[in-house]
Amino acid sequence: MEANNPSSRSPLTRERILQAAVRLADQKGLDALTMRRLGTELGVEAMSLYKHIANKDEILDGMSDLVVGEIEVPSPGAEWREAMRERAVSAREVLSRHSWAIGLFESRGARGLSILRYVNAILGNLRSAGFSVDAAVHAFWLLDSYVYGHVVQETATATGTQEDGTDSAGSAFGEITIDEFPHLVEMEQHALTSEYSFDAEFAFGLDLILDGLEGLRESPPRGEV
Repeated sequence: MEANNPSSRSPLTRERILQAAVRLADQKGLDALTMRRLGTELGVEAMSLYKHIANKDEILDGMSDLVVGEIEVPSPGAEWREAMRERAVSAREVLSRHSWAIGLFESRGARGLSILRYVNAILGNLRSAGFSVDAAVHAFWLLDSYVYGHVVQETATATGTQEDGTDSAGSAFGEITIDEFPHLVEMEQHALTSEYSFDAEFAFGLDLILDGLEGLRESPPRGEV
């Protein structure tokens, strides 16, 4: 029996269930996702979900696929460096909204069509640009690791700032002295007087990685003489 909720007026579908699961994870965290809570979110009894979803594993796989589907993928013929930059920037933006998804990707692997198309498009772009299979795989994992790590650090920093009420780098290490930790003090002073931003830091590191990957290309892009 459906609960008295305005959302119950719309037909229950697999897509609606997955979208609601993503919203719930965004708001409460992945650990808060239960079939009962998801049913409440949709205005239905938990048992009604099983008419469209086999089990929670299918929900988790579907959530991963939905999130990956939001990330921009290289278009056919795109120049590899710009394509990888746009993909990395897009992935960072998407995973900043759904930071819980990083752990889900790593624990469950590639299962949905969006994920398979995403990986295939990236590897195809790199192969077309003259990367060997081995180098393309290295490039794929290196860029993903960089994006994931940056999102995790940004999320942790934002959470820590909210919890302790600070908004400056000067209090990051508490009370420290220049005699004991001269380089930490130097770094904090630099942070307080410079225009630091996560965006600029991300772009700086991404450029270094792309510069390094250029050296892995073994042949000119397909179609070039």
